[in-house]
Amino acid sequence: MSNAMQNHPYDSLTPDTVLDAVESAGMQTDARMLALNSYENRVYQVGLEEDVPVIAKFYRPDRWTRQQIQEEHDFTLELADNELPVVAPLRQDNGQTLHEYQGFLFSLSPRRGGHAPELDNPEHLFQLGRLMGRIHKMGEVQRFTHRPSITLQRFVKDGIAYLLDNQFIPEPLLPAYTTLTADLVKKLEQIQSLYDYHPIRLHGDAHCGNILWRDEYFHFVDFDDCVNGPAIQDLWMFLSGDRNHQISQLSELMNGYGEFNDFNPVELNLIEYFRTLRIIHYSAWLARRWDDPAFPMAFPWFNTERYWADHILELREQLASLNEPVLTLM
Repeated sequence: MSNAMQNHPYDSLTPDTVLDAVESAGMQTDARMLALNSYENRVYQVGLEEDVPVIAKFYRPDRWTRQQIQEEHDFTLELADNELPVVAPLRQDNGQTLHEYQGFLFSLSPRRGGHAPELDNPEHLFQLGRLMGRIHKMGEVQRFTHRPSITLQRFVKDGIAYLLDNQFIPEPLLPAYTTLTADLVKKLEQIQSLYDYHPIRLHGDAHCGNILWRDEYFHFVDFDDCVNGPAIQDLWMFLSGDRNHQISQLSELMNGYGEFNDFNPVELNLIEYFRTLRIIHYSAWLARRWDDPAFPMAFPWFNTERYWADHILELREQLASLNEPVLTLM
């Protein structure tokens, strides 16, 4: 194991440190702690004396600034204050939501349970559309000042450069990867030049793991990736299957969305654009986190020649998808 992996910043986040941090925020723990499924940050359920457990989220050092995290908190609190079902950080009496202990920035939030939405269930899609329409209505009020936007440069060009500069692509696959990604960037630039959109505040990572169904309604969790971007970024991840299936799913989403907000149909041209951004960004994200000991354990299949061969095949298929007719509403 390398020295970098032995000296990762999270190495100092011991169970005692977690409990002491929660108590530094004015809560009395009962010493019970459960690590939850999170890789980018470290998240724990912490038991309290004479109260229900809380969720303690310790932000990855040097990923977000204080101002960027505070914008995330302010957005979720704004949504919660307007009675949208989101899990917002707990406020102290002085209004503080972001805490620091021994160099770690952390927040506390209520515990919420539930299960993921069923994307083959039309009623679930309709309700997801309604909820997203409400979130985006609030997101349109203003833009983030400190948090970034989802862009081709940040998600694709920087990711490709990182993978190449740090020699993650196996030598035998390098010609295929460089040629293919150059073609993809050219196509993405073309799409970007053709379709303009109005950026709003978004959840940014609206996959099923960040949405819980409980008590006959959905609530959103983990706004850690909230960004400025187009509405479609929070909708396309609910689509899967063949073209007809996706059109059916999209129509249910939009029926719900339209009850609270207007959707610009021009953004339908960006579904495969943003899907491509996510595919490339995901591989670069794993590469950037490879010095965190949690990642090789959680993603043992990453950075093998088989992984990169499959990744190149997926990118070839995505390039073909970028040239297909866009989805339409029923």
